[in-house]
Amino acid sequence: MKNLLSFFKGNTPATVGTIIVLVFVLLSVLAPWITPYDANKRVARGHQPPSAEYIMGTTRSGKDVLSQVIYAGRISLLVGFGAGLIATIIAVLVGITSAYAGGRVDAFLMFVTNVFLVMPGLPMIIVLAAFLGQVGPLSIALILGLFGWAGGARVLRAQALSIREKEFVTAAEVIGESKWRIVIVEMLPNMVSLIVGTFAGAALGAVMGQAALEFIGLGDPTVISWGTMLQWAQHNSALIVGAWWEAIVPGIAIALFAGGLTLFNMGMDQVSNPQLKGSKNLKRWKVLNDELEAQRKAKQAANKGKSHDGVMPV
Repeated sequence: MKNLLSFFKGNTPATVGTIIVLVFVLLSVLAPWITPYDANKRVARGHQPPSAEYIMGTTRSGKDVLSQVIYAGRISLLVGFGAGLIATIIAVLVGITSAYAGGRVDAFLMFVTNVFLVMPGLPMIIVLAAFLGQVGPLSIALILGLFGWAGGARVLRAQALSIREKEFVTAAEVIGESKWRIVIVEMLPNMVSLIVGTFAGAALGAVMGQAALEFIGLGDPTVISWGTMLQWAQHNSALIVGAWWEAIVPGIAIALFAGGLTLFNMGMDQVSNPQLKGSKNLKRWKVLNDELEAQRKAKQAANKGKSHDGVMPV
């Protein structure tokens, strides 16, 4: 708990981003109880403008936009977090295995990673989704997760290579600890912030990718998500007929959630990368480093005094 509070203290991007993401998560979880109307049922005339009764207006088919955007968040967040989890697991496995194994294993895994990096991501996903036909949220999460791990794998590999040379890893190898224990117990705990940041970045890309796929008609139009809401608004010519709320509301939802994940990722980056200039975490890191350096010098002076006369200096 103390470490958690220390992470958020002075880390404004992480604090604001976490609040935004948590608000969206709570709205999605509580959707059945807080939405004013059934998202799938007609409640009024089509394209009713925002009012006291319909806060965000209605769609062309007379469905409440506020209820739809809250329910849509459940699917979009599940796809984003699911794809982010898949991409992060693959990135961790590839990155750490490549760094620790080295040699031919490292060369092969980095070759595969580079292949995925140079492939145009979104066009490849569009081609695959078009080949499969209209795909549901689960298929979209799998596709986005399987194509979104390469960048995170390279970053994690670089961090793992740095940790691989640390003294505690060398000591664990000398005393004969197994490779799996060294990776899980010695290396992974020192990469938590970077892994969480990788997950946030992958989830952000998945939410945007899902919206893009569904907007161009490659998703399941019967499932309410932010992407399908944008697709329906386009088909209904919402902006042309002046019903701007039908397109703007899901667009704002995507932008706010993406902004929250971006801010959270920035906060994680400040923690995992103390070389970021201007970061408050860098200032705290310098203070702690100065304190440790002062303690080390005091201890050396005390040991030196002992060696001269055997008396601890006061």
